[in-house]
Amino acid sequence: MATSAITQPLRLPSETLPNRLAKAAMTEGLADWRGHASEGLVRLYEAWGRSGAGLLITGNVQVDAEHLERPGNVVIAGSQGEQAKSALKRWSQAARAGGAGVWMQLSHAGRQTPALVNPTPKAPSSAPLALPGKLYGVPVPLREEEIALVVERFAAAAAVARETGFTGVQIHAAHGYLLSQFLSPLANRRADAWGGSLENRARLLLEIVRAIRASVGKDFTVAVKLNSADFQKGGFTPGESLTVAGWLEREGVDLIEISGGNYEQPRMMKLEGVEKPDLTGLPTSTTAREAYFMDFAVQMRGHLKLPLMVTGGLRTSQAMNDAIANDGIALVGIARPMVVDPDAARRLLDGAAALDRYEDRLRLGPGVFGPKSPFTLVRAANGFGALYWQYQQLRRLARGEPPKLALGLLQAISSEQRCQREWMANYDPQAH
Repeated sequence: MATSAITQPLRLPSETLPNRLAKAAMTEGLADWRGHASEGLVRLYEAWGRSGAGLLITGNVQVDAEHLERPGNVVIAGSQGEQAKSALKRWSQAARAGGAGVWMQLSHAGRQTPALVNPTPKAPSSAPLALPGKLYGVPVPLREEEIALVVERFAAAAAVARETGFTGVQIHAAHGYLLSQFLSPLANRRADAWGGSLENRARLLLEIVRAIRASVGKDFTVAVKLNSADFQKGGFTPGESLTVAGWLEREGVDLIEISGGNYEQPRMMKLEGVEKPDLTGLPTSTTAREAYFMDFAVQMRGHLKLPLMVTGGLRTSQAMNDAIANDGIALVGIARPMVVDPDAARRLLDGAAALDRYEDRLRLGPGVFGPKSPFTLVRAANGFGALYWQYQQLRRLARGEPPKLALGLLQAISSEQRCQREWMANYDPQAH
C-alpha cells in the first residue's frame, strides 16, 4: 500500500477507521418486500467490504415504512423481530469483514416520498415539490405529536443499528429529505416552534441528535450529513449551514459530511443547469479542486473542530490527498466509482493516480438530447437516467454479476421502473 494522506487511520471518539476513504451512501433499493436487508445487500457489501475503504456508509434506511425514498429501501420502523435483526446482522458482518467501519444512514423521505409509495406524504408544511409531472404528491403537514414520533423512530432505529453490529449511524439531514425540509424556509412554512427562525427549523434535527445519543450512548459514532446549501433562492443558505454545524458540534456529533442540493436543485448529482451557491463573503481556497463542495468545507473547517467528510467529484489521488493533508478534511467519500469498480478504494490506496469518470459518458443521445440540451426535461432525464443506470449496476453486483458498462440509459430506466413496480406490488408498510 502506497504511503499517502489517504492511507492514514482516522481516530474518532468511538472507533478508529483504517484509512481516510469512505464508500459514501448510495441508495441501493435491494431490501426484500418486507423492507428487511436481503441476501443481495449482503453480497453487495461483501464486495465493498473487500474494497479497502476505511468506512462504508449504507444507503437510506428509513425510519417510517410509509415514507420511502424509493421502493426497496430497508426499513426499521416499530419493533424489529428476530428475523429482521438477523438480516441486519448479516449485512453489518459482510460490510465489516475487511476491517472497515460501517455506519447505517437513517432517513425519512418526507415530501420526497414518491407518489408510487405514498401519494400524501407527511412533511413540515404543505409546500409541494416544484417538479413537473405527478411523481410526488402534495404533502400533509406533520402534527406536533407526529413530530415527536419522528424523533422516537430515529432513536429507536439507531439503537437497532448498534444492536445489530453497525459501528455508527449517519443522520441524513441533506438532499431535501425530511430533516433537510425542516431546515429550508422554502419547504418549512410552519408558524409554530418548528418553523420560522433557524433555531426553530433546526429543532427537529437537534432533538433527534440528542435522542439518538441517549439511545446509543457515548461510545457509538453519531454523524450527520448536512447540506452546505439548497442552491435555491430563499432556501437554506451557506451561512445557516455554518450555524447549524456549530450547534451540532456542541451536541457532540462525531463527524459532519458536507453535501448540498435537493430534488429540485440536484447539485449533489452535478447536473447541467443546476444553480450555483452564493458564497459571497466566503474565502475561496487557492487549491485546484474537483470536489463539488470543497470550498465550503474549507470555510466550515475554520469554524469547527470536529472531523469533516466531503463527497462528490473527487477522482484523483492528488486532489484527495491535498484535501486531507492541506485542507484538514478528515474523510473523502467515493460514491459512483464504487458502482462500476468495487475495488476503487483499494486501487487508490495502492497508488492509482485517478478513478475513471465513467458517469461523464452516460448520455441519452447526442446534440439536443445530450447533457447540455436547451430542454430542462431532457437534462433531467439524463440525470435520472444515469441514476437508474447505477441502480441496475448495483442489482448486478447484488446478484454476484460484474457491472455492464454497455447498458443503455433508456434500457436502464425501463428495467429499473419494472423492478420498482414489482417490489411495490408486494410491499406492505403495515408489516412494520
